[in-house]
Amino acid sequence: MMVSLSQENLHKMVSRWLPARQVPGHFRICTDTTEFFRVEYDDIVVLGEKPYLIRHNAKELRFGLEDEVKHWVKRAIDLEHGHLKIIKLVFYEKFVTHIGGFDFECFRSPKKEARILELVAGHKKFMQGHSVEDEKENLTRVIDFIKGPPLSLYVEGLNLDHKVYFFEHFPRILDNFIGCIEAIRFLHEHGERHGDIRRDHILIEQGSGEYRWIDFDFNYRQRENIYGYDLFGLGNILVFLAGMGDVLTRDLKKKDHPALKTLTQDDNNIVFNNRVVNLKKIYPYIPESLNCVLMHFSQGANWFYENTTQLLDDLGEYINGH
Repeated sequence: MMVSLSQENLHKMVSRWLPARQVPGHFRICTDTTEFFRVEYDDIVVLGEKPYLIRHNAKELRFGLEDEVKHWVKRAIDLEHGHLKIIKLVFYEKFVTHIGGFDFECFRSPKKEARILELVAGHKKFMQGHSVEDEKENLTRVIDFIKGPPLSLYVEGLNLDHKVYFFEHFPRILDNFIGCIEAIRFLHEHGERHGDIRRDHILIEQGSGEYRWIDFDFNYRQRENIYGYDLFGLGNILVFLAGMGDVLTRDLKKKDHPALKTLTQDDNNIVFNNRVVNLKKIYPYIPESLNCVLMHFSQGANWFYENTTQLLDDLGEYINGH
């Protein structure tokens, strides 16, 4: 049974995990998280009879949106054990995106994320957590905090010549990423989709070095291929990893790169038209077998991958062939 949430007891619980100077004199208790903007720093959120001390809001890491606050995603301290948690409150949004002639209707689904958390319990390639309803039946997700950088920041932080990176570091990174693709295949085999596959949605766990997927609350509708949006996301990450970052046409123009004479629109990314996918024109030492995989995500592609097994098979041929 949960301990009484008197101000005195809350003060004692919080004092176990925070220095005295950081312990508030009074706590506001939240059992209804419907208005997530009103859940603030130092509030106590009660979920499943467990109290959590709210700390900071999470921030968006996506390119161009850095430092945008996600008010529905809170860092919190589990006051029973002192563990740092990520608490995702209910937030709905939807939009339509267009890729390769297909329309994808995307929307947030707390229920879908709750299902996946249950499905991947104990799977080392995914974030771990559970779902719990507040008193107003808002389906909140309580996530174990993963300490470590996003894959995107790790790669962008490597101060290396691309050739050194490609031959000395990329093989290990690709091997880890293949494990991530296999994890997405696991979801697809169980009729689920990640829904928001991005390079900042893979965290490299400190200590273990494990690559782990986060954020499963986006879902999408698409008739032709229900897993297509995930596959395009995987392709975008693969191109990013092979290039040690995005190869942008504007940067090539600034450098008056000789590849500009041969690059066409067909060589660019089908999702982000200013990113080069045909990396062999930029880095001639990239093997054709790998470049062919990348080109499946270009505007000039004749066909797209229909499932993760096709992508994994082609990457296996590249690895085994060099």
